Amino acid sequence: MPSAPQPHEPSVSRMAAADLAVRYGGTVPRYTSYPTAPHFHAGIDAKAYAGWLAALPDGQRVSLYVHVPFCEKLCWYCGCQTRVVNRHGPIAHYLDTLLTETSHVAAAIGRRLTADAVHLGGGTPNILTAEDLDRLFGALRAHFALSPQAEIAAELDPRTLTRDWVEAAARNGLNRASLGIQDCDPVVQKAINRSQPFAQSRQAARWLREAGVASVNLDLMYGLPHQSVAGIVATVDQVLELAPDRIALFGYAHVPWMKAHQNLLPQEALPGPAERFAQQDAAAVRLEAAGYVRIGLDHFAAPHDPMAQALRQGGLHRNFQGYTTDEADALIGLGPSSIGRLPQGYVQSIATTRDWAAAVEAAGLPVARGYALTAEDRLRAEIIEALMCALTVDLVEICGRHDAHPGVLQADLLRLCPLEADGLVIRRDGRIWVTEAGRPFVRHVCAAFDACLDRSADRPVRHSAGV
Repeated sequence: MPSAPQPHEPSVSRMAAADLAVRYGGTVPRYTSYPTAPHFHAGIDAKAYAGWLAALPDGQRVSLYVHVPFCEKLCWYCGCQTRVVNRHGPIAHYLDTLLTETSHVAAAIGRRLTADAVHLGGGTPNILTAEDLDRLFGALRAHFALSPQAEIAAELDPRTLTRDWVEAAARNGLNRASLGIQDCDPVVQKAINRSQPFAQSRQAARWLREAGVASVNLDLMYGLPHQSVAGIVATVDQVLELAPDRIALFGYAHVPWMKAHQNLLPQEALPGPAERFAQQDAAAVRLEAAGYVRIGLDHFAAPHDPMAQALRQGGLHRNFQGYTTDEADALIGLGPSSIGRLPQGYVQSIATTRDWAAAVEAAGLPVARGYALTAEDRLRAEIIEALMCALTVDLVEICGRHDAHPGVLQADLLRLCPLEADGLVIRRDGRIWVTEAGRPFVRHVCAAFDACLDRSADRPVRHSAGV
């Protein structure tokens, strides 16, 4: 929705903001969905998912997410569902199974729907061979009508990218690519087990542009071991040489209870909340000075980019891949651990490749868990998405569209009072604005409206750092 003019913001100095970073440095969900994935449950099974797919109406536009769960080497910061492989056999078996899963999904839908977007994530999608790509996209086009204007995107590792792969991907419609860089400092790279000379990133960007890939995006991180404010700014200055269309600046999520390999990182070198805040703030200032538009929490886009245009026009959205311009009501996940969203709710596939493959080969949909949305969930999901994307929300307007009385949010508004006192939000006439000082803490603002969040003080909260 278009944002209303923002009232005068209270002044918050950078020193005060650093103090706030310590106070709000606790863990909080990332809100790529609501409810968030920890609240999915086994009550949503393959039968339920098949019914949801069959209920998609004729003419429904969909998006496709394909998860590639393999890497050639493990980065120790990684929070993704992936494993290391050194031969093509497991990848070939995975692809065979993926194509079978795609046929099962298409059969459950019962008709050929139009796909407006395809996103390859991982893991490392460029671990697939050029022949693998041809097979994959051949199957996708056999079961779905890929729109001529479809956004076809892939997350790529410059260290293993080849010109042949880029040309094969471009031949299959690749028009947006995200290159994982994280940090250019060799000391940081060694600490995270990701040696990546900048020449590899420069070469990858050049190959993509020479192949006609219209948009080249870069992924950076802050909060990694041995990172500093000066180092982050140096990395930003270096990657600006590549003239990226978008930059994602993610905060490292330290979740060793979920990803044991993160214990291999030098724990004593991890920055604290105040330092993390200073790193993201310095990077954001540098990117905005270079002309990039700040998008929500952690994205930046060139003014001509569709994401910047969507922000201006009120068409920005958020899904499991982060900020997006994708407006499809149905996201279909393919591959192990993938998450989909249908009008009825969320569904997640079995995470381990072996068990996922066994379920597919048993002629089933490999569902592990999911969540059926209630009317109140939909209300809260829209509020949270508006805050994450536009940094403002009209509660009266949204409640009206959902046929809900604003009084249902009374407890949530009370939880906003400390954030309002700290200058992070402004409330007026049923509308909420996240201030510029509050932008880094927007997930805490969203948490006020999270009815599923466990706020118990007697148990650890298993989420990533709030800043």
